[in-house]
Amino acid sequence: MFRLLKKYTKDGWWAALLGPIFTVMEVFVDARIPLTMSRIIDKGIYEMGGDMNYIWKQGVLMVMLALLGAFFGACSGLFSSIASTGFIRNIRYAMFSKIQEYSFENIEKFPVPTVVMRMTTDMRMLRMAYVSIVRMLIRAPFNLLMSAYFVFTLNSSLAMIFAIALPILGVGLIYIHSKAHPRFRQMMHKFDALDSDLEENIDGIRVVKTFVREDYENKKFDESSNAVMDAQRFAEKIVIMNRPFFEMVMYSCMIAIAWFGGKDVIAGKMTTGNFMAYLSYIRLILFSLLMISNVYLQIVMAQASVDRANEILDEEPKVTDHDADPDLMVEDGSIEFRNVSFKYSDDAKKDVLSNIDLKIRSGEVIGILGPTGSSKTTLVQLIPRLYDVRQGEVIVGGHNVKEYKLKNLRDAVAMVLQKNTLFSGTIEENLKWGDPNATHEQVVEACKYAQADDFIQNMPKKYDTDLGQGGVNVSGGQKQRLCIARALLKHPKIIILDDSTSAVDTDTDHRIQLALKEKLGGMTTIIIAQRVASVKEADHILMMNEGTIQDIGTHDELMKKNEVYRDLYNTQMEGALE
Repeated sequence: MFRLLKKYTKDGWWAALLGPIFTVMEVFVDARIPLTMSRIIDKGIYEMGGDMNYIWKQGVLMVMLALLGAFFGACSGLFSSIASTGFIRNIRYAMFSKIQEYSFENIEKFPVPTVVMRMTTDMRMLRMAYVSIVRMLIRAPFNLLMSAYFVFTLNSSLAMIFAIALPILGVGLIYIHSKAHPRFRQMMHKFDALDSDLEENIDGIRVVKTFVREDYENKKFDESSNAVMDAQRFAEKIVIMNRPFFEMVMYSCMIAIAWFGGKDVIAGKMTTGNFMAYLSYIRLILFSLLMISNVYLQIVMAQASVDRANEILDEEPKVTDHDADPDLMVEDGSIEFRNVSFKYSDDAKKDVLSNIDLKIRSGEVIGILGPTGSSKTTLVQLIPRLYDVRQGEVIVGGHNVKEYKLKNLRDAVAMVLQKNTLFSGTIEENLKWGDPNATHEQVVEACKYAQADDFIQNMPKKYDTDLGQGGVNVSGGQKQRLCIARALLKHPKIIILDDSTSAVDTDTDHRIQLALKEKLGGMTTIIIAQRVASVKEADHILMMNEGTIQDIGTHDELMKKNEVYRDLYNTQMEGALE
């Protein structure tokens, strides 16, 4: 936690500094109040025989000290709040920025629900701990030190009671900490599972209702909720012992001091005013110890959140470009795979791609066919370095992809992924992800090539229509066509269409292919498809199976020599005729 504090409070250092300063000033003022009360009793009442003028002066002084202390306390709270919100903002931004650097391999380690949880609930707990550190962990020790000074000044023999109490408190605190931290970490993992179930249910609510699985989902969510409840109870079971334990020690000290201090008052060794002030300082000391204990437990609870934040911040991206040439640009769309093998992790037993050798000239159209699970998508994801090869080389534009800065490489490659994603905002705002500087005419032109302009014109606000989160206001086929248009606006050297027309009808697919052939002249085009018609006109067609290239050729060549391709084509043509 203190490593995070040091790194992410730089821009709010002034608030982080003023908060503790005003806290110390508040403690200094509050510590004078018991002495003022002591003077009212000993001097104003006993020594001066109830001199009301003196008593009023001291009373006004007490009120002024109390008001001044309240003012310093308010300032401390204000600056602590400013510092804590800035601190959490910085960590949250750092986590989000780090996630943007992740490769697909890194992202797969952190499911969406756990990332959301870490950036919301965990950050809220961390902010509470920060405020406690700035206010209580600064206030309590100073309060303790000042009160201890006055306690030893007023009666050093009574102060020895703390020599017995402090070790007992320390041992209890260490025991509670050692048991609490792993329990709270386990509790946060249960929260992750709960968020995962919730997100999965909401995302798939149409499927749930279609299959009438509401009862099953209710039961599943109930089990997750119960798991969270049990984990919370288990974690807090040890924490709730903190206050009773400290109060038992505190009140034992109070009783001992009242007993021995009362004897000193009766014996004339101590004045009544000093004894009252002594009790006030004792309460401040014990209250300070309790505050330290509570803050320590707050830190213990937040430590699980700190660990989870650090897991994201300390994760090293698997794909980096630190050694790349910033001036190297992709000159053309030529692609070459040289003895490429790939697996998703070092622990995987089997490669998903094996011994891939492939040359694609700039401007060629390449079709890729193969059964589900043949690693077609994985192959093309190596081109823009969404993953890095484990063996071999991927050459783009005459250079190894690792020689390019990621931005330069990915600016030259446009992908329409299998899972199409649109964002909140209007249609035109989404399309301009391809080119933020595109004119409205260029946006319309791209949509015409992607066969999207017709349905956009039928919408109430046309290109200003809001798509909603994730593009919920358009169908799957419409979403695919918008994603194709977005990719076209990028004007890349290489465009990859990963089964990007699977949700459109055959006629629309054919019109898209004809339009793209006209638009994409000169671009290297890779089309992954399930329909032979989508790749029939390609310069070369790859037949893939189980992570290897089984065959390659033109449509006519494969019809002659590849039985699998021929059967697939004949089957699909018969279905189309029917």
